[in-house]
Amino acid sequence: MRNSPASGRRSILTNLEKPLLICVVGATGIGKTALAIEIAKAFATEIISADSRQFFKEMTIGTAVPSSEELAAAPHHFIQHKSIFDSYSVGDFEREALLKLDVLFEKHQIVVLVGGSGLYVDAVVSGLDSFPEIPSEIRAQLNSEFSAKGIAFLRQELSRVDPEYFKKVDAQNSHRLIRALEIYRGTGKPYSSFLKKKKTSRNFDTLYVGLTADRKIIYDRINRRVDNMVASGLIEEAKNLLANKKSNALQTVGYRELFQFFEGEFSQEKAIEEIKKNTRRFAKRQHTWFGKNDTINWFNFETPIKDIIACIKAKKAL
Repeated sequence: MRNSPASGRRSILTNLEKPLLICVVGATGIGKTALAIEIAKAFATEIISADSRQFFKEMTIGTAVPSSEELAAAPHHFIQHKSIFDSYSVGDFEREALLKLDVLFEKHQIVVLVGGSGLYVDAVVSGLDSFPEIPSEIRAQLNSEFSAKGIAFLRQELSRVDPEYFKKVDAQNSHRLIRALEIYRGTGKPYSSFLKKKKTSRNFDTLYVGLTADRKIIYDRINRRVDNMVASGLIEEAKNLLANKKSNALQTVGYRELFQFFEGEFSQEKAIEEIKKNTRRFAKRQHTWFGKNDTINWFNFETPIKDIIACIKAKKAL
C-alpha cells in the first residue's frame, strides 16, 4: 500500500480501540463499487454509499446505481432511498449517516463508506463547515438574476469574487453557484474562506483507500461508461424526467445535457459528447478534491483486490 504520490504524505496510524470506517474513494468509473463490496465481504460488514447522485430512486442508469447482483453481494445503505421531490441536503445526509453508523457499529467493528462525492464523504468523516445565516432576500435576488441573465452570469461573478472555490465547483450546477454567491454577498467574504475551519471529533477512526489511474485511462473508461449508459436506456430515463428538470437532484451531468437535447439546444450526438466532456471535468474536480487529503492510501485501479485487502489487514493488524 502506498500513499498518494505527492511528496511528504503520511500514513494513518490508528488502532481498533474505536470502530473503523474504511472510506473507498476515487474518480467516477474507477471501480470503487467493486472494491467496496469485496472489502465488506472480507470483513463481513455493510456499506454506506456517499454518492449523492445515487440517493434518488428515479435516477438509475445515469447515476450508475449498483446492479441488483452487487446490492445483493453486501448490505447497502443510502442507495435510492429518496425521491427527486424530497428536499435532501448534505447536512441531512451527515445526520442520517452518523445515526446509521451508530447502529452498524453495534454489530460490526468495521463499516465501509464508498463514494466519489468528496463533500459527502468529508461530512461524515470530519463534519460540515459552519456558515453564517444569510438573509433570504439575497438568494431571491440571485435567483432573479439567474433567470434574467443565465448561468454564465453566475460563473463570471463567482470566478471574480472566489476564484479558489470556482476552480472546484460544478460550474454547471446553478444551485451551488448561487449558494457560494449568497455567502459572499451576505458576508463580504468568499465561500472558500469558510471551508475547513476545524475538524469535528468522531467516535470512530477512519482509513481512506483510494483507486487511481493515469488520466487518459480514466477518461477512456468514462467515455465507454457513457456509451454503455446510452445503450442501457439513459435517453429514455432522462426523457421521463424532463418535466421535473428544475429539481435540484437533476442538476447533474447526464441529465442536464439530455434535457438540452430534448429542448432543441443540442443534437443527440452533441448531448452525448457533452455528457462525456462534463463527466471528465467532474473527474478532474474529484482528483483535485481528494488530492488535498494526505491520509488517502492510493492503489492503482488494476491492483488485485485481494492485495488491497491484505494491505488493509496488515495496516490495521486485523
